[in-house]
Amino acid sequence: MVTRIPSPSTTAPQHAAASPLSKVRAQAPDVALRAAQALPPAARKAATVVQKNMRRAATGMLGLSGERMSKVDTAWLRMDSASNLMMINGVWTLSPGIGWEALCERVQQRLLQYPRFRQRVVEDAAGATWVEDRNFDIAAHVLREKLTIKKGEKSMQRALQDRVGELAMQPLDPRRPLWQMHLIEDFTGDDGQPGSALIVRIHHCIADGIALISVTMSIVDGGAEPPRRTRKQREQAATAEDWIAETLIKPFTGMTVKALDLAGDSAAKSLQMLGDPEKTMQSGLSGTMDMARVAYQLVSDAAALALMPDDSPTRLKGQPGQAKRVAWCPPIPLEEVKAIGKALNCSINDVLLSCVAGAIGGYLRSQGDDPTGQEIRAMIPVNLRPMEEAWKLGNRFGLVPLVLPIGMANPVERVYEVRRRMNALKGSTQPILAFAMLAVAGLMIKPAQDALLNLFGRKTTAVMTNVPGPKEQLTLCGARVTQCMFWVPQSGDIGLGVSILSYGGGVQFGVITDTALCPEPQRIIDAFTPEFAQLSLLTLMLPWGE
Repeated sequence: MVTRIPSPSTTAPQHAAASPLSKVRAQAPDVALRAAQALPPAARKAATVVQKNMRRAATGMLGLSGERMSKVDTAWLRMDSASNLMMINGVWTLSPGIGWEALCERVQQRLLQYPRFRQRVVEDAAGATWVEDRNFDIAAHVLREKLTIKKGEKSMQRALQDRVGELAMQPLDPRRPLWQMHLIEDFTGDDGQPGSALIVRIHHCIADGIALISVTMSIVDGGAEPPRRTRKQREQAATAEDWIAETLIKPFTGMTVKALDLAGDSAAKSLQMLGDPEKTMQSGLSGTMDMARVAYQLVSDAAALALMPDDSPTRLKGQPGQAKRVAWCPPIPLEEVKAIGKALNCSINDVLLSCVAGAIGGYLRSQGDDPTGQEIRAMIPVNLRPMEEAWKLGNRFGLVPLVLPIGMANPVERVYEVRRRMNALKGSTQPILAFAMLAVAGLMIKPAQDALLNLFGRKTTAVMTNVPGPKEQLTLCGARVTQCMFWVPQSGDIGLGVSILSYGGGVQFGVITDTALCPEPQRIIDAFTPEFAQLSLLTLMLPWGE
């Protein structure tokens, strides 16, 4: 027997006429419209906003309105606080000066080739999405301004430092892409060279310091456009990071391990085995022992991170306020730093970090404190990707805690102690654990994320970074970049940021401080050069030879 099913066209009117539910459905749009019109204007506006946010959240979670932000970058986005904004701040001085129109043209030609600099961020309950800014206005991102020199001051350099400190606490407009450039067309620094100064502000969710060096190389004269990622590559990158966030296993495989391998880390080979245990077992007893050793290292490093004691109570540690100041020193010849390192059988890093520790100790002494026997902990970023992939932007770095012997007065003794502590961190999996921690934080709601990341804030006095810049001097729009400096943001209650940047044959040391904890960061800077000079002198006086 065959049962015939009537077509919808013939049955629909009959059911519609017979079904009360169908009548309600048919009348629903008119009823909703009349109900919305009957609402007071304020309530109608609130309902519209709620509807708009729900639509954004839905399209964002489905990935329909743009590219989803990675979990790690989401963590940086939500880390802003009243005391610390997650912005990377940088300064270039140029000679001769450049014009605003020329800079705008260069930014449009080169920088906007990176999609992140054309995209704004839309947050939702599940995270955030990169969305093309259809109303992008170059004048809202490249600003022309003049420095205000305070009464009694003659130095434009000091006025520039004051301006950078002010901008470090001014949030970027969340309705636009999260970056700005401020051009001072007429500027003369302490070196006496007339020209221009350029202040750059970029939110950390866009990229880390290593990636921004890649961006820098694209906007200077002769710079190349960034390679273009295919849609498949973008999807693969997003999938890989979801795995990191959800399982904590992916950080030990793939790109992260390749990055560590390129960096010469001895743990890279063993870490790779965690991602392919079958191959490890096939390699026999030696592979099994390597895997066991790495597993032990992971457990030890995780325990070390979790059980770090609170940091030493110095005047640099405490509750920050809501004002910043920055300072930086003239370049020190890189060849001199290399010569000291070679003579003492230490790395350039060891020499510079030792001088930083000495400068901080010297500053505390100048304030009447006695740092003898004291140490402070600094979180140091460690790059977790090959340099040739820095153009992809985003954040791909971990953190390691380094305890600086600020109370050790002898410069030579101090540099050897820093070397010993740095060597103890080699082969550590702490950078990858910290990266995984940030990925997990990006999955949490903001209060839970803050609670997780406050672990670093309570146990740390400073964030300290050392970025290798271009070896040759650069030019921008025909002007020579005479100096470049940058400052990394501090999270939670950390009030001290230290930056070391090598560029054009020199090394520069910069500091950003919260004024409630250190009102005059220039005093720390002023102590750095004498520390380096003293170490250089003592190195020359050591009894070399037989």
